[in-house]
Amino acid sequence: MRTSKLMSATLAGLLGLTAAAQANELVLYCSVQEEWCRLMAESFQRETGINVLMTRRSSGETYAQLKAEAGQPRGDVWWGGTGDPHLQAAQEGLTLEYRSPMLAELQDWAVQQAETSGFRTVGIYAGALGFGYNSTRVTENPPACWADLLDPRFDDDVQVANPNSSGTAYTLLATLVQLMGEDAAFDYLVKLDANVSQYTQSGGAPIRNAATGETAIGIVFMHDAVAQAVQGAPIVPVAPCEGTGYEIGSMSIIAGGPNPDSAKRFYDWALTPAAQALGAQANSFQVPSNKGTPVPPESPALDQIRLIDYDFATYGSSATRTRLLARWDAEIGSRR
Repeated sequence: MRTSKLMSATLAGLLGLTAAAQANELVLYCSVQEEWCRLMAESFQRETGINVLMTRRSSGETYAQLKAEAGQPRGDVWWGGTGDPHLQAAQEGLTLEYRSPMLAELQDWAVQQAETSGFRTVGIYAGALGFGYNSTRVTENPPACWADLLDPRFDDDVQVANPNSSGTAYTLLATLVQLMGEDAAFDYLVKLDANVSQYTQSGGAPIRNAATGETAIGIVFMHDAVAQAVQGAPIVPVAPCEGTGYEIGSMSIIAGGPNPDSAKRFYDWALTPAAQALGAQANSFQVPSNKGTPVPPESPALDQIRLIDYDFATYGSSATRTRLLARWDAEIGSRR
């Protein structure tokens, strides 16, 4: 009897230690560039003492991971990346409803993202889609419009990500459908495919490759092109003349994650001006969602770009996103 009580006490103590360890931990899935991911994880850990285990993957990859882990999630927070897959995850119940006390400090577009998802995600930054070209590779008649990217002189000299793995590329797909109509958009993408040398896994890779001269043009969010230019690369960012879409980078708490208290603490912290100002330190120039966060002077001015009225609810829905990706696979991806 005495031995049994001792074993029970020991087991209870071990369970208590395990719970304490979990309460002091956060598993973070991050979908922006590595430098910003690391800075966010290190800053939160330093300020709170909570140990952060961070994994960096693109938006599409992270969404697929959440799907694969459904029922036994390993992550606590999904931070960053385009809003469409966050909205799809919300619709499928993969993320948790949470109304942060920080909502009152956010831009309207960030709050609308939360409302659209039933408060299962929230906007953390915004950025316009476009492309950038290497000015040492393109010295005459630089491209200014989506139509210009079909020019035969750019044969094998354009890069864009695969929309199955990249939120950036899915935003391109959804943007063109809304801008041109679905059949015309896919006709454009088939023609563009003739000039595409590579469909990268990551949305930011095309402009990094353009910066090194591997390709002439990278289709990316404009702030990613600006980041390369700020670092001294011969990259010129372009807002396409026909108009373009934009992203609302988002953050979600993963439903059933192992550390819910740490997740909410990170969520609230990530919406503060101080946390959002870390983006510029990491050479990221999106427009932050907290009204009190200074907008980096290098950030593309959204009010000076011809933005479409992007339908986040429709193109973030599971049915629409699944259908468009299947059509892309059939008409473009299968050609590779």
